[in-house]
Amino acid sequence: MVSSIKRFIIGRPLKSAELGEQKLNKTKALAILSSDALSSVAYGPEQILIVLVTVGTAAFWYSIPIAFGVLLLLSTLILSYRQIIFAYPHGGGAYVVSKSNLGINAGLVAGGSLLVDYILTVAVSVSAGTDAITAAFPALHDVNVEIAVLFVILITILNLRGVTESASVLAYPVYLFVLALFLLIGTGIFKIATGSASPGVHAGIGTPAAGVSLFILLRAFASGSSALTGVEAISNAIPNFKDPAPSNAAKTLLLMGTLLAVLLSGIVFLAYYFGISPRAEVTVVSQIAEETFGRNVLYFFTQGTTALILILAANTGYSAFPLLAVNLAKDKFIPRMFLVRGDRLGYSNGIITLGAASIALIIAFHAETEHLIPLYAVGVFVPFTLSQTGMMVKWLREKPKGWIPKFLINTVGAFTSMVVTVIFFLTKLPQVWPILVFLPVIIYLFHRIRKHYDAVGEQLRIATCERAVPIEGNVIIVPVAGITHVVENSLNYAKSLGPSQLMAVYIAFEREDEHKFEEKWKKWQPDVRLVTLHSHYRSIINPLAKFIDIVEHKASESNYRVTVVIPQFIPKKGWENILHNQSSLLIRTFLLYRKNVVVSTVPYHLKK
Repeated sequence: MVSSIKRFIIGRPLKSAELGEQKLNKTKALAILSSDALSSVAYGPEQILIVLVTVGTAAFWYSIPIAFGVLLLLSTLILSYRQIIFAYPHGGGAYVVSKSNLGINAGLVAGGSLLVDYILTVAVSVSAGTDAITAAFPALHDVNVEIAVLFVILITILNLRGVTESASVLAYPVYLFVLALFLLIGTGIFKIATGSASPGVHAGIGTPAAGVSLFILLRAFASGSSALTGVEAISNAIPNFKDPAPSNAAKTLLLMGTLLAVLLSGIVFLAYYFGISPRAEVTVVSQIAEETFGRNVLYFFTQGTTALILILAANTGYSAFPLLAVNLAKDKFIPRMFLVRGDRLGYSNGIITLGAASIALIIAFHAETEHLIPLYAVGVFVPFTLSQTGMMVKWLREKPKGWIPKFLINTVGAFTSMVVTVIFFLTKLPQVWPILVFLPVIIYLFHRIRKHYDAVGEQLRIATCERAVPIEGNVIIVPVAGITHVVENSLNYAKSLGPSQLMAVYIAFEREDEHKFEEKWKKWQPDVRLVTLHSHYRSIINPLAKFIDIVEHKASESNYRVTVVIPQFIPKKGWENILHNQSSLLIRTFLLYRKNVVVSTVPYHLKK
């Protein structure tokens, strides 16, 4: 039943040999790896205006030079990450670059920041998409959280079905969104050029605005830089591209940067010209679309595609998070389960973990985008800074042919990313302070996990492990609850193990029951020694554990090993297990942590 449902939801398992078919071409890669960056056009300009509106609408013209500064930063990052793609063609992005050139801790800061950032990517994207839906249909505003959680579940299932299948589905909404914004920007500029668009109330460029300070401008610039989140995703996901993977990844990165620059510029300009002011329940893009098209089919087309890409932009996190987790798991900093491919050849443990963490975040923040974006953005610019600094060190250390221009590009990238990071901490400390708490905690956990794996490896390695003590014999203990076929089956198995000291242990709660059972046992199994234990507090585990400890202590003196054979009957139907007290399961779980005690379960399958 469970297997059938899984097959229906996820699809048939794929053979390992089919992995090559799961690689992405540039068209599909642009859809799933650029959706995060492209979707930020829908909220990046709005974040600039949210800061400027605190001064007044007269300050809205500052959004133009601020957007120009964001575009310069985008150009630097695109060129920088293009170099990273060719320098580290196996993926890993900021984590691998920082670890290789700046040391393990720098790599862990970058890796930890990105892991959290990809969780925030999903939460922010889906929350922003939900906002776009409720802007068009205000009646749904009260169920924002429920809608967002539902979308996360759907995207998680889609990704569990495989990379190519999710890319095939996602390509259409992404390109429809790009088409919708091109129509919006093109129509808006055409109306302005022909004089058919009435300008909103806005101050002319250069008009002095009271209350504008450097602090406000820097804060608006940092907020607008949130539109650059997702730029690094392609460098993390190079293994997902078809060969030649680095070349295809670099071309996709340049195309993404070009589209992002055009769309961001257009939205910022139209918002300024029409005098759009940010409102709580209506997005800036929605207001521009209504001003440009009116509330007609094109308006709802723009809102629908915007909502779709904002929601599906979460897929960038689903594409990059599992691959980053693989790199960290290979280095033993996170559990090895993230290395395992699922039925559809995707890293399903990473996908499920990302989905669950994102849902928790959405519920905790009530799907309110503006509370998540600052933390989301600063989590990107920390790895930006570290990766560019790492590339600077690489060029200085290796000095390959033509390294000076590359060094200068990465220097500019490192400096600008560091400036933006500092601005975030100076202007948005009340919102981004959690990163100062969870990053040290995450790095500490990384080191603890690595220490555990190193300790396990050292103890399991034949060359360094203590020599195993030879086993001279076996003491077999069979806990029994009655005279049944289940017990008989277990005793027969214990006898088949060869010469050994075999004893059955019965735990009685009443003295009368104890004597009756001893008499029955002598008639049924006279050749098997029975030990009866009286439990004053009606516990099975405690008296049994004490008895096993005594036997194990005596057995160890003669190099004997204690084996506990646990009888267990298995109901024909799985749900029937809840009708039984599962004593055998409790005993097994408790004894697994006893040293020098072997635990063996002998199942007896019921037929009806």
